[in-house]
Amino acid sequence: MPQVEVKCSVSNCTFWANGNNCAAPEIMVEVDRHANFNSEFAGELGVQTEHQDKASNSAETCCRTFRAK
Repeated sequence: MPQVEVKCSVSNCTFWANGNNCAAPEIMVEVDRHANFNSEFAGELGVQTEHQDKASNSAETCCRTFRAK
């Protein structure tokens, strides 16, 4: 399986690393029924990785791997 760089702007996650990178050994991705996305966008528009956000729990993110520091 190819290695990929995973960007993350949730800076209070245990796995957050400098440069807005995710250092988790594995990532859990699932459908977010509460998100309001009308189309795929990551490949077309690019992902904004310059900002840093904070979350209280994984339900506030699109990442089920999130664990608060």
